[in-house]
Amino acid sequence: MSVRITATEAARNLSDLLNRVRYRGESFLIVRNGEEVGMLAPITSGKSKTLRQLVELVKEMGPPDDDFVSDLEEIHRQQPSLPRDPWPSS
Repeated sequence: MSVRITATEAARNLSDLLNRVRYRGESFLIVRNGEEVGMLAPITSGKSKTLRQLVELVKEMGPPDDDFVSDLEEIHRQQPSLPRDPWPSS
């Protein structure tokens, strides 16, 4: 269950709230002028990995399939053009 707090309370106590989220797993529902506008909660996507675990995961995946390069090229073709650099080097 989330604790309701005002946006002002959140701004004044952000460091403490982040600690409570990180170390206690608490959640906070942020309210501004009576309207719920956001939530401060722990990330639930799982635990972070070490570099060693990442290396092992990549090894387990094996090499990419034959379509990998063509997939990347297609993604690249579909990307919009970047705007001209408004600050050209002199």
